[in-house]
Amino acid sequence: MPKHYRPAGKKKEGNAAKYITRTKAVNYLQISLAIFRKLCILKGVFPRQPKKKVEGNHKTYYHMKDIAFLLHDPLIEKFREIKVHRKKVKKAVAKKNKDLAERLLNRPPTYKLDRLILERYPTFVDALRDLDDCLTMVHLFAALPAVDGERVEVKRIHNCRRLSHEWQAYISRTHSLRKTFISVKGIYYQAEVQGQKITWLTPHALQQVLTDDVDFNVMLTFLEFYEQPVKETLLGFVNFKLYHSINVNYPPILDPRLEALAAELYALCRYMSGGSQAGPQADKNNEAGPQADESELRLAQLQHQLPTNEPGALMHLVEESTADDADDEETKQCKSLFKNLKFYLSREVPRESLLFIIPAFGGTVSWEGEGAPFNELDQDITHQIVDRPTQSHVFLSREYVQPQWIFDCVNARIVLPTEGYLVGRLPPPHLSPFVDNDAEGYIPEYAETIRRLQAAARNEVLPLPGIGDEDLDNSLVEAIDRNESNEVAERKRKLDMLEKQYHDELKMECEGITFSTLSNTMADNPPDVMDKDDTQSDHKEDVNKQAEKDAADISAPFMSRKRRGLYEAIKINKERHEAKIETLKKRKKNADSSASAKRR
Repeated sequence: MPKHYRPAGKKKEGNAAKYITRTKAVNYLQISLAIFRKLCILKGVFPRQPKKKVEGNHKTYYHMKDIAFLLHDPLIEKFREIKVHRKKVKKAVAKKNKDLAERLLNRPPTYKLDRLILERYPTFVDALRDLDDCLTMVHLFAALPAVDGERVEVKRIHNCRRLSHEWQAYISRTHSLRKTFISVKGIYYQAEVQGQKITWLTPHALQQVLTDDVDFNVMLTFLEFYEQPVKETLLGFVNFKLYHSINVNYPPILDPRLEALAAELYALCRYMSGGSQAGPQADKNNEAGPQADESELRLAQLQHQLPTNEPGALMHLVEESTADDADDEETKQCKSLFKNLKFYLSREVPRESLLFIIPAFGGTVSWEGEGAPFNELDQDITHQIVDRPTQSHVFLSREYVQPQWIFDCVNARIVLPTEGYLVGRLPPPHLSPFVDNDAEGYIPEYAETIRRLQAAARNEVLPLPGIGDEDLDNSLVEAIDRNESNEVAERKRKLDMLEKQYHDELKMECEGITFSTLSNTMADNPPDVMDKDDTQSDHKEDVNKQAEKDAADISAPFMSRKRRGLYEAIKINKERHEAKIETLKKRKKNADSSASAKRR
């Protein structure tokens, strides 16, 4: 009898017992494919990739423990009740029993997802770690057009806007924003909340079109887990916890008139001026709602009809807190970046993003329109953000800069010079803060300029030429730095000589040169009298590359097939990386040559 013989009817073993295909899982749970997909999304169950796919590579596999986990979930029974309820409604409508159909429609079966949130995220930190996709999805639906008859309900879009504005309000108030970057897809943000880095993407403020090549049913299922207020879902719980951590009542109640005028910034300032009385005020508003049906402003509040892409009302949610002393150094640095600076936004700039970023770094901001905290004629305005080549009138007491200046200042953590960002000029390259230039091996020229400006702001090195005066103290610092640099260079030269000697000996040994011949060669050319030109960087790189190649050629035959394949993949990746760096250098050289030709 074979060793692995299994008689018919015996229990399966191995991958055949651990994994199950999607078709078998649907039949095992006795539900439809749509309900199975929705249940997997809500429960956080995803397909697996077994090492050996016993039923073919073209099928989707799930872990058997995950399917058993779904089998005992109460949501399956709720979904079955909803299916039966729809059949009853359809039957009543077919029999023209309007009373029964109306009663059934008014009492549909419902379910909540708070139990799933606690099950998937046992601690609050776990919820913060999984918040990236949630925020991206909510901000995406918040930018969709709120039009009746579309595939997305209007109330869900309004709720996404409200949740996104509340999240931005907390980030702005606690000065938790760390990085931002404008890309073709949208605007990337990264915040640090309770030690967790959270990155999300918001689309540009453009007219969005619902395409037919996107499965909105799947996206709406994800959105149901993230934003549905009736079902007590993820982002609502997170906002509730964060607001209470800074002693603010949640959800905030806004002045309906200012809210309808797109003046949420001032509305929330008034809301927070009431302090702890926000809770009773909310009850009064809820009681007075039915009595003010004739007022369009009150109706806008009751229906949560927030203006499109306007989170400004949530920016100054809290007055100055007594917890400022507990802030870390990075938070204090972000809080004071735009301190004592006053900004005014023209109507053509991305108002939503700037209303979020500027207060997050300590600045004061207003905009063009009704409900703004101050108007354009304010003499205390230091910077006006514009994106038009010409202005109707110019104030000499302020600087007119392009919106990119705000983003670059945030990423550099210093107030950059405005000469390169003036109106009508081509701004400097917008560098991504999510790329490590040192690890990539290529540092752009503007990144070097920003580094020098950062060092000058910390008083570590001399200012750039033409920016500051070189006095005696700076000369002394430069002399000390030069002496230290010479000592380091001398030590490096000696180490390079010893390293080259070692590699030469190793190479000669591989070639079969005897010790006597090597001794004669070393006697004729001792290390102390070697030519200094051999220590140049180009020669050093050639020696290092040759040594690495020799070592790899020697060790390659002794590698296993798996390690040899891994080594080849690493080498190919390294070659691609070097080729990419060379391409960037060539592009930079061509750009400089073309720019110099245009100047001529």
